[in-house]
Amino acid sequence: MNPRRPWIVGVSGASGTPYAAAVLRGLIDAGESVDLVVSRASRLTLLDETGISFRDAHWRTDLAEWLARGADGKPDTFRVALDGVRHWSAGDLAAGPSSGSYPAKGMMIVPASTAAVAGVALGLSKDLLQRTASVTLKERRPLIVSVRETPLNGQTLRHLVTLDEAGAVVLPASPAFYAGATHIQDLVDFVAGRVLDAAGVPHRLYRRWEGELGGSRPG
Repeated sequence: MNPRRPWIVGVSGASGTPYAAAVLRGLIDAGESVDLVVSRASRLTLLDETGISFRDAHWRTDLAEWLARGADGKPDTFRVALDGVRHWSAGDLAAGPSSGSYPAKGMMIVPASTAAVAGVALGLSKDLLQRTASVTLKERRPLIVSVRETPLNGQTLRHLVTLDEAGAVVLPASPAFYAGATHIQDLVDFVAGRVLDAAGVPHRLYRRWEGELGGSRPG
């Protein structure tokens, strides 16, 4: 029996909780195990953007409601099984992912706030999200940082360069339009798909460019 080796998904306090939901659904659909870390700040963002309170004691119920919701806020848009998902409290610095000996494929921070970017770049490890990202880098595992902020000041740009030099993939939450998006969910899924591409996880979240101008437009 193969040991469980999850992808760790960290959700920070930046706006863009639909991006995190789409990545989580994509990982689950691909049959991947997932370890989830939801920062304290991101819970406020999630409440503001969706009306959902994410509680440690009821994480499975709250996560199911969150992942079922579309990017337009409509509930019961998706059906998701959570059998392969494990949740760790952001304040639990003794959690499994805080150690390099914990088996993991890598980590995705979606969305990544400038505060999370700074914390990881400086090695602060002030919570489990930052600590796990530092562990991911030191163990030379894939780290994808989907920064969601604009404009970016010089300090944040320097932090992003630091992460790039440390081996992370810096992937701005920047949707493209060549895939023929007709709905907000299409734009969200494009970013989520690019995150999964960076991790080498197969998906069918967006239409790929095939070298044909106007190929995404209906005939």
